[in-house]
Amino acid sequence: MLTEWYVSSMSGTYTVTMGDRGRLVIPSELRERSGLKEGAPLILLETPGGLVLLTRAQLRERVRADLAGLDLVEELLAERRAEAAADDAA
Repeated sequence: MLTEWYVSSMSGTYTVTMGDRGRLVIPSELRERSGLKEGAPLILLETPGGLVLLTRAQLRERVRADLAGLDLVEELLAERRAEAAADDAA
């Protein structure tokens, strides 16, 4: 059974059809604009809003943007202090 998926890009929306064994063909215009070559590793990210197809560089930038402004070290230390305080109280 074939399922239609919609792949969004900055310049528009492309309709692609899922073929046998789950294969998708990315339109040549989009491949050229994105610099994708045969064998290029891509990441399929499942999000609450749907599926997102990313290159490794795009995923790296997305993670950096999501983590921007977060002080992960301070957050971890605060969690450890809370756990230690709970252990001391017990």
